[in-house]
Amino acid sequence: MNTMTQQVLAVTVGVDTHADTHVAAAVDAVGVILGTASFPATAGGYAALLGWAQRFGPVQRFGVEGTGSYGAGLARHLRAVGQQVVEVDRPDRKTRRLQGKSDPIDAEAAARAALSGKACGRPKTRDGDVEMIRILRVARGSAVKSRTMAANQIAALVTTAPEALRAQLRGLTGRRRVDRCAALRPGPMNDPTAACKFTLRQLARRCHALDTEVGDLNDQLAALVTAAAPALIASHGIGVETAGQRLITAGDNTDRLHSEASFAHLCGVAPLPASSGRTTRHRLNRGGDRAANHALWRIAMVRLAHDPRTRAYAAKRTKDGLSKKETMRCLKRAIAREVYRLLPQRPRLDKS
Repeated sequence: MNTMTQQVLAVTVGVDTHADTHVAAAVDAVGVILGTASFPATAGGYAALLGWAQRFGPVQRFGVEGTGSYGAGLARHLRAVGQQVVEVDRPDRKTRRLQGKSDPIDAEAAARAALSGKACGRPKTRDGDVEMIRILRVARGSAVKSRTMAANQIAALVTTAPEALRAQLRGLTGRRRVDRCAALRPGPMNDPTAACKFTLRQLARRCHALDTEVGDLNDQLAALVTAAAPALIASHGIGVETAGQRLITAGDNTDRLHSEASFAHLCGVAPLPASSGRTTRHRLNRGGDRAANHALWRIAMVRLAHDPRTRAYAAKRTKDGLSKKETMRCLKRAIAREVYRLLPQRPRLDKS
């Protein structure tokens, strides 16, 4: 009798998250809507949302959209007070066409997805070394991109520069060209040559400043990644950059991944059946984390160039009749299996 009462009173809450407000919807154990409300996306709003949900009865779980973006703060708050949080995907386009689109509708859909078990993924905790690595990689990525952009602009300006200036820089590439441009003296701003020298010097100095920034970030990342996953760094063909991406994909709480197959699916390298009639084959998976998939591709390319075992594996798969794309898919799948075993593991928690 007590079990039946608890089942009837259990509440599931879905939350549609936004930058400034979160909209919550509560449903009971049989899916009856109990209420909807909007709360500010602040610490006080998170506490108010939890108190509002608990007025309907004991909360079984929260289904939160965007736990890696707008819902990150709410998810952290709920976990800190012992609530179960599951990650909810946005409703697909077909569902939205049939049901319409509004914040309360999306919140109710999130609650029903969490209640039915359709949404069951555990969000990343974002509270450890891996989150530190992710944050630093944001700055590093933008710095590298800006440095490349500045170098390309220098190359374009040199191509169209007045001939006297172009003659000084002709034949120089890469670091030597940047260093020469940084030493230019534009003089009075009275002709296009002076303007070009001034611009080239500014871009070159920007490249030097970004070199220093990238170097500092690389040092911090190398220390963090090595401490977080020494076995991963020691593996052939895996450096700080690719190891960092692997850790970010898995998250601080690697126990949320049930198996190496789930990790492969997350990376977009799980084989998808594409058989028809007498043809039995698998195709490439275009889903998953594309940055993680690219990191696996980089590891595969390094190993194909330097690892005899990897080259022998690729040759065998090609001999079996697989295309180049299929061979690469198989190779990335094998690397994902190896990487999963090298990730730092946490004891798995009981889902109950």
